[in-house]
Amino acid sequence: MADNYLERKYEEYQAHKISKAKNGSGKKAGVIHKTRRVFITGGAKGIGKAIVKLFRSAGHRVAFCDQDEVAGKDTALKTGTTFYPVDVSDKVALENCMQQLFNEWGDIDILINNAGIGQFAPITETEVEDFDHVLSVNLRPVFITSRQLALHRLQTKETPNVFGRIINICSTRYLMSEPGSEGYAASKGGIYSLTHALSLSLAQWHITVNSISPGWIQTHDYESLRPEDHAQHPSGRVGKPEDIARMCLFLCQEENDFINGENITIDGGMTKKMIYWEE
Repeated sequence: MADNYLERKYEEYQAHKISKAKNGSGKKAGVIHKTRRVFITGGAKGIGKAIVKLFRSAGHRVAFCDQDEVAGKDTALKTGTTFYPVDVSDKVALENCMQQLFNEWGDIDILINNAGIGQFAPITETEVEDFDHVLSVNLRPVFITSRQLALHRLQTKETPNVFGRIINICSTRYLMSEPGSEGYAASKGGIYSLTHALSLSLAQWHITVNSISPGWIQTHDYESLRPEDHAQHPSGRVGKPEDIARMCLFLCQEENDFINGENITIDGGMTKKMIYWEE
């Protein structure tokens, strides 16, 4: 009798699955269920380009900015997205870019702060202006774009948008360093802290704020990597830009609004690996 009961329940479960598939009421995992308006900084190449491509392929309206006009126009042409030539360290240019999107779209649902540079040099050869420049590209724009989105939501409070996502691309270097990386480490540490601060400040506008810390992500010539490059990672391979893009898409699913103020490390397990020198 127990066996028949279990068989009957299993048949009911299978019939329910088939019914959902036929009438389209079931939601597919890994899919954003509505078309969203997405803005990405630094989207012309590397990780940013992978994010642009993935969100566009998921059927969303995508715009991105970058200071590389040649690569930006090429990415826009190949992905069917909108490109704005902007140096994110230019506050006015970045704010104007977002305002154009507000004027055209009405709002921005998803903001991904990806733009960044790495300038590594011995501290004795690094000028204060060099340090400032890295922060002006990597860190300050995260505040500028987030503030602009908050100000826009404040102005449109009579017709509130109850969906919002901000994702900031951080780095595992927010917690681990090599010599000569002061500017980069400081900027990524700032993004880590700014993320949880923003998650509280922007909660009133239904915006979650999270960061992603990539480890080694090879953005070009992946085939040229050595076997030992892959072998050192517990996951058995070096990362790809798509690894980061998929996490961005995951965080933007409607049902994942309970993930907020977090930093998610994607590094193949490297920061969990204890390393000692052997004689």
